Amino acid sequence: MTIERNKLGFALDGRDSTTMARAATITLARGTIQTPIFMPVGTVGTVKGLTPHELQDAGVQILLGNTYHLFLRPGTEVLQRHGDLHQFMRWDRPILTDSGGYQFFSLSRLCKYSDAGVVFSSHLDGSRHTFTPERVMQIQEAIGSDIHMQLDQCPALPATTEVLRGAMRRSAAWAMRSRVVAAEQRGALFAIIQGGTDLALREEHCAMLAGEDFAGFALGGLAVGEAPSEMYDVIEATTPHLPADRPRYLMGVGTPRDILEAIGRGVDMFDCVMPTRNARNGGLFTHGGKLNLKNARHLQDSAPPDAQCVCYTCCNYSRGYLAHLFRAQELLGPRLATIHNVAYYLSLVTGAREAILAGGFGAYRAACIAGWLEGEQERPSAG
Repeated sequence: MTIERNKLGFALDGRDSTTMARAATITLARGTIQTPIFMPVGTVGTVKGLTPHELQDAGVQILLGNTYHLFLRPGTEVLQRHGDLHQFMRWDRPILTDSGGYQFFSLSRLCKYSDAGVVFSSHLDGSRHTFTPERVMQIQEAIGSDIHMQLDQCPALPATTEVLRGAMRRSAAWAMRSRVVAAEQRGALFAIIQGGTDLALREEHCAMLAGEDFAGFALGGLAVGEAPSEMYDVIEATTPHLPADRPRYLMGVGTPRDILEAIGRGVDMFDCVMPTRNARNGGLFTHGGKLNLKNARHLQDSAPPDAQCVCYTCCNYSRGYLAHLFRAQELLGPRLATIHNVAYYLSLVTGAREAILAGGFGAYRAACIAGWLEGEQERPSAG
């Protein structure tokens, strides 16, 4: 099946035989995306420490930028002076921009919600600004992103049913207001489903929006305080209520285990700062578990960081060399670690796609989890 909505094409390439996992191709003006896919986070126009060429070498098909941060710095006037964000950062593949809803969640002390929108103080200089659903869409169009996210309200968990319902209904209303603006824009609009861990509210929000002509749907308001098992239950209960002929995006998630569990429950797209943030602090994700390169024992290790990885870092350097770089506080250490972690996340979802098309995703997921459990037991340092 192939559809086109708001300049986005979607073709379902295959389904797994024993799980809800699926593989698809998303077509945008700047390129095609094969799902499941992970989007590295380039909040302010850069994935920290990496060049666009290095991102392409790692297999990156689409990046994530952030409307809130790009609006504050460098600002849309600067971006438009250079053409758009693609030309500014020299990235010619697709970009998805978040709406800033998560930033308002994490900087809640600086903002105030109303049905009209969000009034907030900049975390940089205290200046006051207002984001409405319409303005957020206009900012994203000025940024030049290929996929736009609606402005939403993301409540912290745990929360009362009253709070969750209020955020859900406000987000639904904002989605419809965003849709009016999106009709005249180049970017494809994704709606965001809220409702916390309340499965009835999630279903209710889907019922409000699933019949509308959005290009895709995102699950928001997760990984904000609930247990992983609760998140998995929400995903499994929500995806069946979303259209099968459009992309499904789980926002801000997560660990390799989280990604595989969500793929098995029907999710197509992911983003998270975890691979890049952990890399900057000496944390590596590998086929054999998690490594902390700041541990002195790695200095004596001449093995590659991940023997099953073919990224530039693993093909050229040892665990001992990377451990030395971190202990010496050399900038090359975080860069090499970031190259690996980004490549690892991309290889994880590429392997998932291959397994789905072969009808064996369940076995692939089990093998990955077994490898992590049997290998290194260290956790990457917190970032």
